[in-house]
Amino acid sequence: MDPMNKMEQLIEQLNQYNYHYYTLDQPLVSDKEYDRLYDELTALEAQTGVQLPDSPTLRVGGELLDGFKPHRHLAPLWSLDKAQNEEQLLLWNGRVQRLIQDYNTKHPENSLPAPSYAIELKFDGLTLNLTYTDGKLVQASTRGNGVVGEGILAQVKTIKSVPLSIPYQDGTIEVQGEGIMNLSVLAKYNETAAEPLKNARNAAAGALRNLNPRTTAERKLSAFFYNVGYSDGIEFANHQEMMSFLRDNRFKVNPYVSYHDDFSSVMDTLHSIVETRSGLDYLIDGAVIKLTDMRTREVLGYTDKFPRWAVAFKFEAEETTTVLESVTWNVGRTGKITPLAKVEAVELAGVTVQNCTLNNIGDIERKNLKFALGTRVFIRRSNDVIPEILGKVTGEQDGQEIIYPESCPACGFPLEQRGAHLFCNNSLDCKPQIVSRITHFASRDAMDIETFSEKTAEQLHDELQVHEAADLYTLTFEDLIKLDRFGEKKANNLLAAIEQSKGRDLSSFLYALGIPNTGKSTTKVLADHFRSLAAVMAATEEELVSLPDIGGIVAESIVSFFADPFNQAGIQKMLELGVSPKEPQAAAAVTDSFFSGKTVVLTGTLHQLGRDEATARLEALGAKVTGSVSKKTDLVIAGEKAGSKLTKAQELGIPVIEDENEFIRLLNDN
Repeated sequence: MDPMNKMEQLIEQLNQYNYHYYTLDQPLVSDKEYDRLYDELTALEAQTGVQLPDSPTLRVGGELLDGFKPHRHLAPLWSLDKAQNEEQLLLWNGRVQRLIQDYNTKHPENSLPAPSYAIELKFDGLTLNLTYTDGKLVQASTRGNGVVGEGILAQVKTIKSVPLSIPYQDGTIEVQGEGIMNLSVLAKYNETAAEPLKNARNAAAGALRNLNPRTTAERKLSAFFYNVGYSDGIEFANHQEMMSFLRDNRFKVNPYVSYHDDFSSVMDTLHSIVETRSGLDYLIDGAVIKLTDMRTREVLGYTDKFPRWAVAFKFEAEETTTVLESVTWNVGRTGKITPLAKVEAVELAGVTVQNCTLNNIGDIERKNLKFALGTRVFIRRSNDVIPEILGKVTGEQDGQEIIYPESCPACGFPLEQRGAHLFCNNSLDCKPQIVSRITHFASRDAMDIETFSEKTAEQLHDELQVHEAADLYTLTFEDLIKLDRFGEKKANNLLAAIEQSKGRDLSSFLYALGIPNTGKSTTKVLADHFRSLAAVMAATEEELVSLPDIGGIVAESIVSFFADPFNQAGIQKMLELGVSPKEPQAAAAVTDSFFSGKTVVLTGTLHQLGRDEATARLEALGAKVTGSVSKKTDLVIAGEKAGSKLTKAQELGIPVIEDENEFIRLLNDN
C-alpha cells in the first residue's frame, strides 16, 4: 500500500480508538495493540517526512512557542450571572417567568413555550473556545475578556479527548468547553513529579497557558464541552439538540446533564449535586441552569454582561480548621501595612490553602487572634477569593502572641497607627509603595499602558531608578534594551504603549495619580465638573464638598494631594514630557428631562440595561451619576440584589425607583 494511504488508514483507526478510550471510556483494543499501530504510524511519518493535520502523534506537544497570539472570537463568550443562594435562584426564575409572560402577552400569535431547564456542572478549570473549519480544528483559545482570547492551539491539541477533526464539515463552528485535570491524574502525576502540583484547577490552567506544549501533554488533561457558540449554518431548536450535535461530532459531553420541566425538580437536583460533589474525579464550583428552548433564549437576550436565560448557582463557602503558623506584614501603595497569615496546609474546596486574609490589626483583635499563633483556627474560602480566618476554635488565649511591627518591614521607617491600620509614611523611599504606585498608574483603568506589570515596575525601579510615574516618560530604547528579558520587540512595544498613554482622558489620569480615598467614580465627577487638570488642582475643600459623592474626608485628601510639592512636581514633569490629559467634551444641556439636574445613584443589578449604558443615558439627560448615597442624592435606581445603598436611601427618605421597567419608561419618555 502507498505510504500516504497507509498513514491515512492508521490515523483513522487510531483516532477511532482514542475516541472510544478518552471520550466514551469504552476501550476497543489493548494498550499493546494500540502502541503497535502508533509505532507503525510514527515510523511512516519519519520515512516520508510528513505529519498529517489530524495525526495522533501531534498530541505529544511540539516546539517551545515564542508567545501567545491574540484570537478574536467569532461570537462573544458571555459571563454568567451568579446566584449565591436558593433565594437568588428563585428570583432569577421569577424574572424569567415574567419576561416570558410579558412577551407572550404582546405576541399571542407566536408565543414562547413554558420554560424547561437544563442543569450542567460548573467545572473549575480553564474555558476553551475551539474553532473548526470544514471539519478541521484550526484554532483554540482561552476565554480572555470574552471578545479576544489567547491562541493555545498547540497546547489544546495535546488533550486526547479534543477531536482534531469532526464529521460536521459545512463551514465554521466555535465550540466552548472547559479544560480540566482529573483529580486521579493529578494524584498520579504528583507521585513522581519533581515539583508536585498543588491543585487540579491551577494545574490545568498552568498547562494550557504554558508556552511549552510538551508540558501541557505531560499533564494529561481532559475537557468537557457544553456549547456551540457560533456556526455558519446549523441551528438548534433546543439544548438537547445541541448536546446531541456535540456527541455526534465526537466531543466529550459530561454525563451529568439533566433536563427538567418543573423548577422544584431543578432545586432537588442541585441539592443532590452538592451532596455528591466530593465523589467526582474533577473539581466543580457550582452548577449552571439554562433554559432549553433556543427561541426563548433569543427573545430574552442579554444584558451588557450576562445572558438572561442562564445563571450559575454557586456553592456555599466551605469552612474547615487548621493551625495558624505565622503572620507576615506587607506594604501597599498607600503605605498601609497588611497582615498575611500562613496556616498549616489544608485542602479546602479542592484547593490547598496555606495563606489567609487578616485585613488589619483591628481584625486580629476583633477575632480574638492576638494570642493565636500555633493554635487551631476556623478558615473559610468563598469562590476564588483568598481564604479568610474567621476566629479561634477555642476562646482561650493559649497561643503565642502576634507581634505588631513598630517599623516598616520593607524600609525600616517607624510606623504610625491610624484607626485599625498601620502605615509607613516613607512614601518617597519605600520600594513596595513606589512599585505599587507605578503599577497602579499603568493599570487598565488608569493610563492603560499595555504589557506593563508589577514585575516590570520592580525591574525599572531596581535597574533604571524609576521612582515615580513621571520617570516612565523619560525611558529610552537604550535604557530598556540593556535589561534582562527585554529584547528589541518588547522594548519598542513598551515605549509605544507609554507614548500612547499620554493622551488618556482626564478622569483616567486623575485615577492614575492614586489620590487617597478616591476611586474611578470620584475622579469622573472631578473631571466632568472642573473639565481641566488645572481647575481640579486649584479646587478648594468648599468647592469639592458641594459635588455629589464627595464628603469632607475625600475633599481634604484631594486638596492635600495637590498641595504636596512632590505631587505637584511629578505632575508638572509629566506635562513637560508630553502627557496631555484629554478634557471631557461639554454635553448639550438638557433641562426638560425628568432626570435633568438630579444626582442619581445606581445600585444592584439592572438586567435590561447594563450599568454603563444606564449611566450614559442618565448623563445624556442631564443627571449626575455618583457612586454613594448622601443627603445630596436626589434619586436612587435600585436593581436586583441592591444592598446597603438602598438601605441608606430609605433611611434618608430619598426617592427610590425599584422597578426597572419604570426606570426605562422614564428614560424613553425624555
